[in-house]
Amino acid sequence: MAGEFDPPLDVLTGPALADLAARLGSITGLTAADRRALLDGAAAALEETVRRKVTRVLVLELNAARISGRLTAADPAARWEQWRRSVAEPAFWRELAGHYPTMPGRLRTVIGNRCEAAALLARRYAADRAVLPTGELTSVEFGAGDSHRGGHAVAVLHGVDGRVVYKPRPLQVDAELARLIPRVLPGEPLIRVPEVIVRDGYGWAEHIRHRHCDGDAELRAFYRGIGHWLALMRLLGGSDLHAENLIAAGPHPVVVDCETLFTPHASAAPSGYGLAVDRAVSLVEGSVLRTGLLPGRGVALGWRGVDLSAVGALPGQQPYMELPVVLGAGTDTARLGVERVPVPQTANHPSPGPVLGRYWDLILAGFDELTERLHAMDGRGELAGALDAFTDCPIRVVLRSTESYAELGRMLWHPAALHDEAAARDKTARLLAEQAGNVPGAPADPTVIAAEVDELCEGDVPFFATTPRRGRMDGPRGTAHGPGQDLVADAVRRWRGRDQALDRQVIQAALVSAYLNEGWLPDEKPLAPALVRTDDLDGRRRTVAAGILRGVLDSAVLAEDGTVTWISPVLNPTGWTVQPLSSDLYGGAHGVAVLLAAYLQEAGQGRADPVDGVAELLAGTLRTIRQIEDRDAEHRREGVRLRPQPPGGYIGVGSQIWGWLLLRRLGAVGREEALTRASALAATVPGSVAADDVYDLVTGMAGAVVPLLGLASQTGDGQWAGQAAAIGVRLAELAQSREPGVCWPSARFPQGLGGLAHGATGIGWALSRLAASPTGAPASGTTAPDAVTPLSGAGTASPTGAPAFGTTALAAFAYEDSLYDPGLGGWRDLREDGITAAAWCHGAGGVGVVAADRLAREGGERWRETLRRAAAACWGEGLGWNHTLCHGDLGAWEVIDLALAAGVGPRGVDRERLDASILGGIEEHGPVSGLARDVFAPGLLPGLGGVAYQLLRMRAGGALPSVLLPDPEG
Repeated sequence: MAGEFDPPLDVLTGPALADLAARLGSITGLTAADRRALLDGAAAALEETVRRKVTRVLVLELNAARISGRLTAADPAARWEQWRRSVAEPAFWRELAGHYPTMPGRLRTVIGNRCEAAALLARRYAADRAVLPTGELTSVEFGAGDSHRGGHAVAVLHGVDGRVVYKPRPLQVDAELARLIPRVLPGEPLIRVPEVIVRDGYGWAEHIRHRHCDGDAELRAFYRGIGHWLALMRLLGGSDLHAENLIAAGPHPVVVDCETLFTPHASAAPSGYGLAVDRAVSLVEGSVLRTGLLPGRGVALGWRGVDLSAVGALPGQQPYMELPVVLGAGTDTARLGVERVPVPQTANHPSPGPVLGRYWDLILAGFDELTERLHAMDGRGELAGALDAFTDCPIRVVLRSTESYAELGRMLWHPAALHDEAAARDKTARLLAEQAGNVPGAPADPTVIAAEVDELCEGDVPFFATTPRRGRMDGPRGTAHGPGQDLVADAVRRWRGRDQALDRQVIQAALVSAYLNEGWLPDEKPLAPALVRTDDLDGRRRTVAAGILRGVLDSAVLAEDGTVTWISPVLNPTGWTVQPLSSDLYGGAHGVAVLLAAYLQEAGQGRADPVDGVAELLAGTLRTIRQIEDRDAEHRREGVRLRPQPPGGYIGVGSQIWGWLLLRRLGAVGREEALTRASALAATVPGSVAADDVYDLVTGMAGAVVPLLGLASQTGDGQWAGQAAAIGVRLAELAQSREPGVCWPSARFPQGLGGLAHGATGIGWALSRLAASPTGAPASGTTAPDAVTPLSGAGTASPTGAPAFGTTALAAFAYEDSLYDPGLGGWRDLREDGITAAAWCHGAGGVGVVAADRLAREGGERWRETLRRAAAACWGEGLGWNHTLCHGDLGAWEVIDLALAAGVGPRGVDRERLDASILGGIEEHGPVSGLARDVFAPGLLPGLGGVAYQLLRMRAGGALPSVLLPDPEG
């Protein structure tokens, strides 16, 4: 718990520490300095542990004392000191026992366990010090990791001659891994583990010092070594290899905790979303992704969007975390609050500002290199024998995430839980049982769960262990879990049956998720064609589009129930994740369905080359979308608690509404189904808006405005226009003044942004369309402005009428105008100081499509000039990165084409040259997404599906609707 809240705790810890001091004095082989270092380290760690347990109780009791008048000093600071003195008295804690009856006993257990663990460490150190590199101790850091099984935790011992790491667990597996590495990587391996001294039930490990690489050669070696680790851990069934378990020691990535080898494989329960989704989930979870080395975003409360992986956890690419703090510490009005803080950096990176994207090819090369070597060993019959030594090594199995245990542990030490522990224990047990239904392999046995709750009540993280020969796990408090099995044989069998191409795809796709925002771009621009050819543009366009469609078919995961999905990097509100396609239009299934429907329509009219299987793939995609929506609707009817979907126009409910209306427009579904499903989705918008904290077009409430207006227009149901207006009210309330206009700072972008996807241009566009809709000017069948029904948590409309949406929109556009830099010829991207962006998501691309929309609807030289500037920026800076709609050539193409049609295109550019430049780049380099480069991503905005869609629209006189604004009727 952060904050300067320091009531004295000696009355709790003092007796145990005095006893520990006496016990240390009786241990032969320790010097006076050793004893002092051990005692000081144990005392510091113990005080921090106890403080975390009791702070919330003490804050509550402080305020109770103030309110009841028991504090009589003259001012808040003096009353704090008065109360602080009372905390130092045993009577204070005896009185608390009446309200928190189990707290004293639990604290005694925590304190006793930590002191006993410290005494055991001291005895072991005294017995082994002759072989340790420390010399006389100067300090000891207790609690270097989570505590398990009675307060035992990793400790770092600092001495005058060096450091050593104490691990209160068997280290045979570490020693065997150290012996295996040179067998599979002869010569001088790039990877290694710390040297260890193995003792009975514990051991000592070399302390690895973090060092940044010296130059590019060492960086290249480091990332090739990461590939080696991926290949080796893929074989050994390694897991839980997060950022704290890997240290960059110059060119060597060193895994410092390898206790989770040969992790048992558990299958996920059926999702109800179709066999294709379940098959894709199984493929991903059984792939190299399960090692934990590769980037991935957390989903646990308090850790949403955080990347804890050994390869990822990039600085500058992490969301802020909210930590509990004590506000007003030092006064009698101290209270609990939260503070947004950066995710702490670890020692896993080989450079101060790692640019992982530059080294993706080396990670893959290292993975391929060692995989081929392991395959050769297996072919010679050497591999299985090389693993025999692991069969009786104790290993740990992580069945639930540490983050989940941490959240539950905090709950069990809440004042309400300490007041009524039985109810809190029951609630925790229910949550663990519910989690077991969603997390493969997590225990559902009530006996095991009860033991887990016992451990959490004593401040420990539950621990499960086994040996690869036995397989069945020893759980907390003498419980057991899981079947008996030969885990080494199972790991080898799964490795032999691996899909090498899938593993490579997952590696590339997962590396994307290290980057929080869409639009990450490489440093070079290699995609311009060497020769711009203008011959046979239409035939070449058709050929390229058909080739991409064949890629969409070839990469699909099909199932016998007729469902279909794809494994791809998927952008969620928390960041990128490798998973089956989500239900949205940005990179998800709705967008792929739109692509397939558009291709069928164009091929049927002779404007695209026929591709066998597209119709069947569209049917399967629609079947999957329907099954997911129906299953979620069933959950809502049954009262199952579901996290609200974001309301956004590209990711979230707004995109799904738009998707159904667009599919109807393309003839893929009938009117009744499209409007019924869109209306059912629209009914969930209020809950989504209430949970929204980003507000933008892509995932936020602004993105739902125009899809709702389109639904109101097509159904004649005014409630949807009323919802759109209520969102407009909320957006007007949230706007913050930034001369000369307004913007919308959010949890994700607290600085506020310009641009279409996440900034003022996108929100301003939604408000401008709302201002021009029947909601802003009452008409039959729609909700009048003075009858706007507020959304849950969305504020209220003015009693004299709806807010001036148009005025707020103009202020948003004025803010965007202020970001234009004439010297750089573009709009500044506030995520990066001094950088101008020319993409749809951030910068000129998005500004340009909005300018074209406003020019078509209201005219005016202002919008003509904005469109001219945007097209010039896109032509000069927006081409050559990749080919996507979101941040590549085909998004820039549309802005330039719109400018050419309006007579304000870049000088010397015509439509023929524009099309030829982009087609030539695709033909010469192949279609390239802006994400994992060579990974085939079928998504509409960030993937190659959108490239094909835009190539269909490139046909002269094409009538396919644009997808660069979430407008069902645009």
